[in-house]
Amino acid sequence: MAMIEQAHTSQAPSEIRWPPLLLTVMIGVGIWLIGPPAGIEPRAWHLLAIFVATIVGFISKPLPMGSLSIISMMLLIVTGTLKTQEALAGFSNTTIWLIVAAFFISRGFIKTGLGTRIAYLFVRLFGKKTLGLSYSLILCDLILAPATPSNTARAGGIVFPIVRSLAEAYGSRPGDGTERKAGAFLTLTSFQGNMITSAMFMTAMAANPLAVSFAKAAEVDITWGGWLLAALVPGLISLIVIPLFIYKVYGPEIKETPGARQVAIDKLKELGPVKRSEKYMIFVFIVILLLWIFGEKVGIDATATALIGLSLLLVTSVLSWDDIKNEKAAWDTLIWFAALVMMATQLNELGLIPWVSNKISQSVGGMSWITALIVLGVGYYYVHYFFASSTAHVSAMYPAFLAVAIHAGAPAMLAALLLGFFGNLFGSTTHYGAGPAPVLFGSGYVTQGKWWSIGFFVSILHMIIWFGTGMIWWKLLGFY
Repeated sequence: MAMIEQAHTSQAPSEIRWPPLLLTVMIGVGIWLIGPPAGIEPRAWHLLAIFVATIVGFISKPLPMGSLSIISMMLLIVTGTLKTQEALAGFSNTTIWLIVAAFFISRGFIKTGLGTRIAYLFVRLFGKKTLGLSYSLILCDLILAPATPSNTARAGGIVFPIVRSLAEAYGSRPGDGTERKAGAFLTLTSFQGNMITSAMFMTAMAANPLAVSFAKAAEVDITWGGWLLAALVPGLISLIVIPLFIYKVYGPEIKETPGARQVAIDKLKELGPVKRSEKYMIFVFIVILLLWIFGEKVGIDATATALIGLSLLLVTSVLSWDDIKNEKAAWDTLIWFAALVMMATQLNELGLIPWVSNKISQSVGGMSWITALIVLGVGYYYVHYFFASSTAHVSAMYPAFLAVAIHAGAPAMLAALLLGFFGNLFGSTTHYGAGPAPVLFGSGYVTQGKWWSIGFFVSILHMIIWFGTGMIWWKLLGFY
């Protein structure tokens, strides 16, 4: 897990990269000095300058995201842009505590070994062919996704070590010309599958609750069950189609893998019988899934459900308080999440988001709402080539794109969910655009050119599936 946590934070806490830091400062100061256009009050413009500089910092990474967030909040206070209580208001956001608690719950899967056991169980069942292996690993990802908001930890910490073990068992290693035997195919399908499973659950990726918070500010209330129901059909179709597509265009040289089943059996023997801690973990997982789906009918919201699950893990000693204290990704997320939600909320309240959305709306003026939504969705997806972070992209563009879609007449819930789904799927394009990408691409099984070309064609498939089948499904759900 050390590798995954390093990938999540991107650099050592004490490291400062001065050229990106200077660039970040220059952009923020430049916007500040330009001054607001007519109709925008100075406080809103100064907030925008600090917000944009923060997003640029998230992309260029002169400091860890948490450090940049603390500095941003400090600047907002000392410049008089916001009052102290306004700058710290993000920490009271319930969605933030949902994702933080979910991080702690996901630690239980890793600590108990339950995540690895589930993966090998699927390999034992479906691992006779390489294509079956890919589906078995994606199924493991799908099961773990609801309670694992770090898709980097899910793909890189649980699934990819198994991918590498299986690939090497068939003589497929990076750098010696054997990558295409099995490793390249399994790496690509695991990565692309992870992008889809991340889109299917509100709690499967850290930026999803961020989008939910932005949607709520636009008076669109997305529930955990509502997100899952809307993503279910296009998500399952994508999970079936994408591995098949990769199999056709970049398939493995080894098609049959009868030995993979034996590898899984041997690994399961090493793990031994199901431990008490794993049984507790299974019980808690079932409880939180049921409450996430049905809890709001009895007055238990998604955040309360996550806290119930975490409390049960602490009471049963599956997790200790030291585990909670040492879960760096969760505390890191708490800081940057609170800062981003606070700044985006204030930008909306101070009138800047409505002003920007009104300007952008002019570019889709005269279009039907369906055409406008497609244009906005495609633009939102492909501009991700310029982002090295899904979180930065969602933070910078989701509120404005949602506002424009609603202004163009698109049903608010439909627009909010579609942009939320694309906030995961767009990570499929590059080797740097999503947390798991550097981990899996860094293994060396797939060249950059192949990663990008397959990612582009996968993006076209996503457009067809989510705008095609998705729109039919959402019509049946009554979204429009």
